[in-house]
Amino acid sequence: MDWFTVGIFIVVPFVGAAISSILGRGESGQKQYYKELKLPDWRPPAWLFGPVWTYLYTTMGIAAYLVWRDGGGFDKASTPLALYGISLILNWMWTPLFFGARLLGLASIEILMYLVSVVACIYAFHPVNTTASYLLVPLLLWVSFASCICIYAWRHNPDARKQE
Repeated sequence: MDWFTVGIFIVVPFVGAAISSILGRGESGQKQYYKELKLPDWRPPAWLFGPVWTYLYTTMGIAAYLVWRDGGGFDKASTPLALYGISLILNWMWTPLFFGARLLGLASIEILMYLVSVVACIYAFHPVNTTASYLLVPLLLWVSFASCICIYAWRHNPDARKQE
């Protein structure tokens, strides 16, 4: 296994997420804004998001690496890796929409698009490397759950909806 290449694949989601977080800070910051929103009682505690996303970004990178390696690189595995790229972009777009622009309705639509892209990645990864597709299942579950929270926030925060 080429650990340097694995490392590159793992680092890419983190770099994009860091840039996304900077772009999504908003005027009062993410933490303060999140505290001010009406959110469901069944949401996870705020401290859980960091460890979960660390795990998910790591497994996303490993999965993409496995597809790149077993699929013959970017030329031969172009479709699954392009879907992965689209998935990353959708992942990175959510934070600036939700926290930065505070467009909860648009963020809800966007996260559903991200959810579909995760399903597409799982489907496209499976014939190339089964393990890679299974590595994305926790992401699918988390994004499904996050979609519910996002839509709840949009529906239960009418002041935020007025801005849209």
